[in-house]
Amino acid sequence: MYKILLVDDEQEIRFGLKNYFPWNNLGFTITHDCENGQQALEFLKENPIDVVLTDIRMPVLDGIDLAREVKDREYPIQIIFLSGYKDFHYAQNALKYGVRDYIIKPGKYEEIEEVFTILKKDLDQEWNNTRRNQSANSYSENITQTIKKYTEEHYAEVTLEDLSQLLKMSPNYISTFFKEKTGMNFSTYLAEIRMKKAAELLIDYHYKTYEISHILGYNNPKSFTRMFKKYYGVSPREYRNQRAISL
Repeated sequence: MYKILLVDDEQEIRFGLKNYFPWNNLGFTITHDCENGQQALEFLKENPIDVVLTDIRMPVLDGIDLAREVKDREYPIQIIFLSGYKDFHYAQNALKYGVRDYIIKPGKYEEIEEVFTILKKDLDQEWNNTRRNQSANSYSENITQTIKKYTEEHYAEVTLEDLSQLLKMSPNYISTFFKEKTGMNFSTYLAEIRMKKAAELLIDYHYKTYEISHILGYNNPKSFTRMFKKYYGVSPREYRNQRAISL
């Protein structure tokens, strides 16, 4: 059921709409009612609502100002005006605030049914799209985390071909996917993991520089030194000496 906040300064209108219209049949329920826009805003601060069905002319804060506040605060709420014939042109001024529709008081059954039937379909579509996006984002996040975790655990020998076997995806697709989701090439991410590990190993004086190079998966120590200097701005030996001085 989608939740409606009913806002009208006329108690009879609020009572009638709450108790005599079969909202449940349309997939809605009136969860609360207020007599002016200010009360409505206070309620919206603490309570999630899908639709605000509001009168236009009310004391304290009218429907136009309420619609403007809802838009300014970026509440994900649909707004429908409920008011008299004389307010029609007045209501048109509120279209810039995202007001969805306009129902003439006292609100004929057929008119209310038509407006909220269409609204229900749109809200359902929006909900389905959100669920699909969340599912897709979750799937993408799982793949990204799998790539990162595997790389962190196998930084010395990991290749895109290894990940291809793990994820059942082509190496090219994995490369493109990773760049799209993280903003960096896989080779850059791998180098970053290796360089951080190198910095940790250089603190341990039991390891020679060339040994660290092999541990990290570099067959040529010169390649390791070149990458390390590119990443940290100093050679592995200089980095180790700087750490020794600081300690």
